[in-house]
Amino acid sequence: MTRARIAVVGIHGHGEKHVQHALDLARRGRARLTAVVDPREPGEDHVAHGTPTAWFPTLGDLLSTPDEDVRPDVVVLSTPIPTHLPLARAAMEAGIDVLLEKPTTASLAELTELIGVADRTGRLCQVGFQTFGSHAVPAVAELVARGEIGELVGYGAVGTWVRDTRYWARAPWAGRRRLDGRDVVDGVVTNPLAHAVATALRIGGATRAEDVAWVDTDLYRANPIEADDTSSVRITATDGTRYGFGLTLCAPVRSSARILVIGTAGEIELFYEHDRLVLRSGRVTMDKTYGRTPLLEDLLDVRASHDPERRLLCDVRDTGAFMRVLEAVRTGPDPRPISDTEIDWQGEGDERHPVVHDVEDWCEQVARRQQTFTEVGAPWTR
Repeated sequence: MTRARIAVVGIHGHGEKHVQHALDLARRGRARLTAVVDPREPGEDHVAHGTPTAWFPTLGDLLSTPDEDVRPDVVVLSTPIPTHLPLARAAMEAGIDVLLEKPTTASLAELTELIGVADRTGRLCQVGFQTFGSHAVPAVAELVARGEIGELVGYGAVGTWVRDTRYWARAPWAGRRRLDGRDVVDGVVTNPLAHAVATALRIGGATRAEDVAWVDTDLYRANPIEADDTSSVRITATDGTRYGFGLTLCAPVRSSARILVIGTAGEIELFYEHDRLVLRSGRVTMDKTYGRTPLLEDLLDVRASHDPERRLLCDVRDTGAFMRVLEAVRTGPDPRPISDTEIDWQGEGDERHPVVHDVEDWCEQVARRQQTFTEVGAPWTR
């Protein structure tokens, strides 16, 4: 079987993990990493350094290479959010399948355009919501469908993470809502804890934009940035299902992000970073850790199957519901600053970060009640 040729675009930061994964696939005989693309050539301390991998400064340079042995079958795009649409479009129009890092695009209109490109070219476009490859996700949905927690009350997610000054200085677009006249939307809801939102919606059966009836955002910031770092979101699906998300990057310590599925006779917690599912009901308690299918490997499997009915685990078309949330954040009011009286600053230098008072408890209330920070009475909203 011919091994798929892979190129990774954007190879520093998180992109280096994609390079490592492609090299691992090469060692297993599943693929070949033929090219890396980045304005900065991989240095001596980069995993691609010393490998027989071609380097190109831009995707255009790679696509114009006459070397058919280098030209990829699949590109992995780990690049700034505003570049997602143009780069994915260029790759698919060149006959190449794509794994695109989340969030899918910078706006709902761009998502519509990207889906149109995939439809027109017939190329595969997988989006990097890695949790969609978790075997725990369909397990949660099955437990709910079987009535293990009684009648469904609603879904929630709690994400209480820590990000310091170094994080917000990592790139010119970090923490920005717009840059050079283009949407960026790099906030807690749409980037670092985007998996919490997308995964809860997926479990609840909301994947397409039309599955979402309404989105209420309540966005705040403790850091001196444009975007939100402490936010609540309430979603109502077209079938009436309610979702509540309490998310912050200003917690005292980083905790495991989790999805809550609340019923009349019990609840399920999915610690999605670890694929761990905990069920508690009146008659049973279950604590189980599941496996996960990496999305790049799923893309390779779907390519190799030549089965037009086989779907990707995170097809670009299945990110529409999440993109409705991103669109609400993008078009909504700018995040409001949290009063200094509600914040303690910890650490020094690059490790300095704000801690919002009792933010963990308020995020929990948002998720369990499917309400916003304002509705549950968080003090910084007044």
